[in-house]
Amino acid sequence: MHMPIDGDSRASEELSALMESLLADPDIEETVTLGFVRDRLRRSLVHRGLKPDRSQFGTEQSLYAEIEALVEEFGEEAPAGDFTAVKASEELSAVIEAALDEREADLSLTLGEVRDAMADGLTARLVGEGVIEDDQDGSLLAEVDMLIERYGQDALAEELMRFE
Repeated sequence: MHMPIDGDSRASEELSALMESLLADPDIEETVTLGFVRDRLRRSLVHRGLKPDRSQFGTEQSLYAEIEALVEEFGEEAPAGDFTAVKASEELSAVIEAALDEREADLSLTLGEVRDAMADGLTARLVGEGVIEDDQDGSLLAEVDMLIERYGQDALAEELMRFE
């Protein structure tokens, strides 16, 4: 059984975004591991005439140095998905924001509390107000359940909000 590495806090937003794009690519059929990401980045650098070097500091070169450090620490076969920063969708972020607005300012809000509020009608109210689409209720529950599975019901919901 694969035990996920708490690596999402170890990868920069840029590297996390690169790994997410590879994970989401339907043309990639093999498992996306740290070694796979490193090899893709290395090929991209060579294609651009740059040398994959851990001591260089350009955008792609610093990503290469970062992925090399992760490979050294966790190995080539570590799943890249363990190193992506998972954030709530814009729609779920709107639900979290609405739940936060209903709380006292000094009280934190957990994912479990967000799920409870959704089950108690928060999502339906937001649909009625036009904040979220009517057909998103089920997918939002599935999304919050996925976040709870990954981070636990006591994880602070505000930390997972997407600000765009």
